[in-house]
Amino acid sequence: MRHHRFLLCGALAAMLAVAGCGQSGSGPESAAENAEGGSAATENRAAAAPKFESIVLPAGTAIEVTVDQAVSSKTNNPGDSFAASLATPVVVNGKQVIARGATVSGRITDAKSAGRFRGNAELSLTLSSVSVGGKQYNLQTSTFSEATGSRGKRTAITTGVGAAAGAAIGAIAGGGKGAAIGAGAGAGAGATGAALTGERDVELPAETKIDFQLSEPVTIQTPVS
Repeated sequence: MRHHRFLLCGALAAMLAVAGCGQSGSGPESAAENAEGGSAATENRAAAAPKFESIVLPAGTAIEVTVDQAVSSKTNNPGDSFAASLATPVVVNGKQVIARGATVSGRITDAKSAGRFRGNAELSLTLSSVSVGGKQYNLQTSTFSEATGSRGKRTAITTGVGAAAGAAIGAIAGGGKGAAIGAGAGAGAGATGAALTGERDVELPAETKIDFQLSEPVTIQTPVS
């Protein structure tokens, strides 16, 4: 009888010892090990995450775009938007900030059709935003204007709209208007491929390249290489 009790007590002691060993992993030392492992995983994730730097495009930075759709003084109205893409990369201090082909959005600021208004037809547009790395940045740029004269001639006028109050440069031939006068620094015209419709309206076909300038600085987030 005593022998059976001895065996029973030994079995219980062995079970308790095994249970104690199984619970030792959940003690303070195990918690510390888990905390250290979690910290290491967090640090690894932080190291793997891409790093970005802020680069400021100053006012006056040239933004050349290619319009992706035709816009016209006959078919468009003020407030209409248009799609474009960056024609040449934007580079600051030797670093490419915006790649060629970046998606750009613009807005029609004025549209006067020869058939609806007496006098010259006119079409004016500006840029409103650019997409870089999946993020959209608002833009404030000069306004590009194309106008026709009374004899069907046309000229391109680029007007600065920033704090410096840029000047429009050039005269509208045959339209009875002299050179537009402004204060501050003027911007050069830079459109190619503009055309006139049969009613002497202004039309910029798709693939037309237009030069704009930033009138206010914009900060772009770019990956650190």
